[in-house]
Amino acid sequence: MRWSPPREALPSDRVERNDWQTLKTLLPYLWAYKGRVLFALGCLIAAKLATVSVPILLKDIVDGLSPTTLAATGILLVPIALIVAYGVLRLSTSLFTELREFFFVKVTQAATRTLALKTFRHLHSLSLRYHLDRRTGAVTREIDQGIRGISSLISFTLYSILPTLIEITLVFAYLLWNYEIWFAAIVGVSLTIYVAFTVAVTNWRTALRRRWNELESKAQSRAVDSLLNFETVKYFGNESYEARRYDETLADSQRTAVLSQQSLNVLNAGQQALIAVALTLILWRAALGVAEGRMSIGDLVLVNAFMIQLYIPMNFLGVIYREIKQSLADMDRMFKLLDQNREIADAPDARSLSVRSAEVSFEHVGFSYDVRRQVLHDVSLVIPGGSTTAVVGSTGSGKSTLARLLFRFYDIDSGRILIDGQDVRTLKQESLRAAIGIVPQDTVLFNDTIEYNIAYGRPGASREDVVIAARAAHIHDFVESLPDGYDTRVGERGLKLSGGEKQRVAIARTLLKDPAILVFDEATSALDSRTERVIQQELESISESRTTLVIAHRLSTVVHADQILVLDHGRVVERGTHVELLARAGTYASMWEIQSRERAKVEATLAVALG
Repeated sequence: MRWSPPREALPSDRVERNDWQTLKTLLPYLWAYKGRVLFALGCLIAAKLATVSVPILLKDIVDGLSPTTLAATGILLVPIALIVAYGVLRLSTSLFTELREFFFVKVTQAATRTLALKTFRHLHSLSLRYHLDRRTGAVTREIDQGIRGISSLISFTLYSILPTLIEITLVFAYLLWNYEIWFAAIVGVSLTIYVAFTVAVTNWRTALRRRWNELESKAQSRAVDSLLNFETVKYFGNESYEARRYDETLADSQRTAVLSQQSLNVLNAGQQALIAVALTLILWRAALGVAEGRMSIGDLVLVNAFMIQLYIPMNFLGVIYREIKQSLADMDRMFKLLDQNREIADAPDARSLSVRSAEVSFEHVGFSYDVRRQVLHDVSLVIPGGSTTAVVGSTGSGKSTLARLLFRFYDIDSGRILIDGQDVRTLKQESLRAAIGIVPQDTVLFNDTIEYNIAYGRPGASREDVVIAARAAHIHDFVESLPDGYDTRVGERGLKLSGGEKQRVAIARTLLKDPAILVFDEATSALDSRTERVIQQELESISESRTTLVIAHRLSTVVHADQILVLDHGRVVERGTHVELLARAGTYASMWEIQSRERAKVEATLAVALG
């Protein structure tokens, strides 16, 4: 039985993970630097021990400076020694804290880099179907938020939550061991109520924040989509319509943001009330102990210092908890991208393509993008090595689908696609695509220089190689005429170049790749007749001695093909040379007659216009 890669997960297939599962996904990336992690934790504990020791020394200093003690000893040596120790402990707290951050920053940055790169690579490994269904702006936003979420989570956890928990434990143990149980009870009960209140309100706020993020993402996606289609918006005069659509999402986002801020005000007010009550009760018990002679002034100072030292970080627990919850939500969205199954994956025993004559065969191929509508029906064709085969037909007949299947952007439902007798499903996709070059109908260029876009056919190519490819594509002279030459930036998607100039860049890029198999997917359909004729000659020149698949709507561009296949509703209805198909007086002949009449009308109109 042929190995079949897993179907790409649909939203309904995804299993929702909780916060602990999200943390478990992150931990291995941190534990890869376990030496630094353990050292940072050691510094954290040492810093907290020093922090808790400071109020204890402060108590001894106060008691050592009392009139009774000074009268008994008559000297200040003991208090002075304690003051020096106090300064050393303060310095130790800062030193261990800085050491912790100094060594742990590499762990944070390395983990975020590793995850960002892994997610980026995984997105490129997903199928074309996935990318056609997703909005690019939303995906990049999820990656960006996920990376920031990791940094925030580590920062808040290691630098705020964990130190506070350790300090609470040490303070609670000291109070329980050295003083009456009331002090420990007040601390324990107040912290429990405080945490419960914070969690309850923050969980409510998290739902609001998640809704706000969704609306922000939707607004950004609409903005990106609208700006990417800037020309289309202008053509139809729909600037106001696009602004209204964008503003509708912004209005929903604004309402949710206001409610989110108001809930934060409720949270902060409740926390401050709990802290005030707890501090008041602690000082009341301490003052009572001093009045009854069970505690010294130093003990009161100690308890007060403990509480202030403890509740200052606790005052920010609500904000920190909210940010941690948000960070976990952001990370979860990014990890869900990693959970997306690759619809098209290499088989476990996949091998590299071995190119000999570069013969391409489609054997009884059936395919559908959706099970409810079949696109190709039992399509068979053979492109002998070094020959040119053209596929023509009306729009929607399945022509461009053949190119996508050859590149294995999708897997076929039935039949086989072979290159030199090797089923493409048994090959490593990297080696398969390295052997195929394409000049598409809609050439999309990177927002970079002309040199970069041509060199993209073979990353690392020298300027000399780029120039040779540009000369072969007859674009070198044009590039040299530009003020910045090959360093000219082409704009987003190549908008600064004309259609013909972009096509020549695409041809140069493909020539630089030097593939064994060429695919021209309606490469001249968007050009004017004059430019089309020039570029068509270039395409015919570079396809000599290469296996070439030409997908075309204009029949005039394929008359010299070694064989022509006519597709109609996903079926091969005719095949033969141009002359043979005209003699057959079938579908091809009808298409040729219609297009010839249309060409004659256009030429007659131009002749009249030119006078």
